[in-house]
Amino acid sequence: MPTTAQLEPTVLVIFGAGGDLAWRKLVPALYDLYLDHRLPERFTIVGIARRQQDDETFRSHLRQGVDSFSRRGKSADEPWREFADRISYLAEDFTQPDAGALLGRRLQELDEGTERPNRIFYLAIPPGLLEAAAGMLQRLGLCRDCQRDRIVVEKPFGRDLDSARALNRLLGEMFVESQIYRIDHYLGKETVQNILAFRFANSLFEPIWNRRYIDHVQITVAEKVGVEERGGYYERAGALRDMVQNHLLQILCLVAMEPPVSFDADEVRNKKVDVLRAIRPIRPEEVHQLAVRGQYGAGQYGAGAVPGYRNEPAVAGESVTETFAALKLNIGNWRWQGVPFYLRTGKRLSAKVSEVSIVFRPAPHQPFPAAAAEGWQPNRLVIRIQPEEGIVTRIQVKQPGTRFLLGAADMQFRYREAFRGTPPEAYETLLLDVMRGDATLFMRADQVECAWSVVSPVLEVWETVPPTDFPDYRAGSWGPEAADLLIAKEGHSWLQPVVTEE
Repeated sequence: MPTTAQLEPTVLVIFGAGGDLAWRKLVPALYDLYLDHRLPERFTIVGIARRQQDDETFRSHLRQGVDSFSRRGKSADEPWREFADRISYLAEDFTQPDAGALLGRRLQELDEGTERPNRIFYLAIPPGLLEAAAGMLQRLGLCRDCQRDRIVVEKPFGRDLDSARALNRLLGEMFVESQIYRIDHYLGKETVQNILAFRFANSLFEPIWNRRYIDHVQITVAEKVGVEERGGYYERAGALRDMVQNHLLQILCLVAMEPPVSFDADEVRNKKVDVLRAIRPIRPEEVHQLAVRGQYGAGQYGAGAVPGYRNEPAVAGESVTETFAALKLNIGNWRWQGVPFYLRTGKRLSAKVSEVSIVFRPAPHQPFPAAAAEGWQPNRLVIRIQPEEGIVTRIQVKQPGTRFLLGAADMQFRYREAFRGTPPEAYETLLLDVMRGDATLFMRADQVECAWSVVSPVLEVWETVPPTDFPDYRAGSWGPEAADLLIAKEGHSWLQPVVTEE
């Protein structure tokens, strides 16, 4: 049986088990972990949702998700049967005052044995239901063991700073902070984690990782798709809340943090919080200079036309929700003083790509003739997160020929070429970390609040002063012209990502 005895017995309870997250991400990730012999020997999944259905119907539904979204492809009958035997379903409305009896009895049954299993309660539910689910767990005393009982909370964690603080207070009254795993799936991506390895396992780069050698940093997370069927959610969120407050700021922290003393979870997270606290607050009067928003209009992808945001399902006809956001941030500490960090993200952009570009300062002296250096470009290091995971270093070399002419060349490292096989999906890594009790890749309460503090001044101004020029970029472009002007003020320009077809 493909399991491991290295992990303690575990029961995973998924609230909202009938939803898209469990179907597309969680169960396919768990099934892949099972095939890779990574799950505990005693491992059980209990799904909770309102819909009435039996175990077999629930398992059949989950198998459709596994067949569609597992990185291993379609499931084979025998492995799936063995895995599905670990899955059961409870039809229960946890928002009701007397809810929880069925779950309590099921957990009591699963406790019978030589060792009481760890309990993981994954709240794969909308933010408005978190209080009801957490309250039920507290009322029934299902999370009393601070060492063995954990809850996982999905983003968005709050809508703004005040709501994030309120949610932290609520959870803090019910659970110990070490029990709470605030998940950001971006931190589970292989290349994002490898930023730590790249920086702190190689002595080659750390000496030049500072203001003396780095001119500026660009972080781009671009999506080719529109809002698809998430218009209702996106109308309440927007690009700044949906992507910048969590994903992009987490990447920034990994790039800018100081070397940790150890790989202890709180030590690593302390260093991230230090970065967020060092980001200079954006004053209301500076928002128009340091932040840009946009909304996509209709456009063309290949031979097909796509609608503008305001024509997407569940989107208001005069919506002022931003689908693009760009920020210039300054980190006020010794290492990064004077080095701007440019962040941009958007939907319906030219390509799907996520990358960090570290642009270095020019060489202090160039002895070459002017004609030789016409093609000169600054050195840069690009960490590609998706779709082509890898690291690229751009250097200057002499071009072949009888004349001395400089040209740019790339030294490339690609994960798929260096390491054979398919890397695990982000949720596989993060779910396994929850089972281990390793919180390194998860958000701590103070980290969440600091991240909201960075973007809150921008949100407040944008909500007070609605845009008058939406839509302001064409679907299939790289965003609004104002984003180019934002970075051009200091003589910079957005670097064109090298896009590889998926």
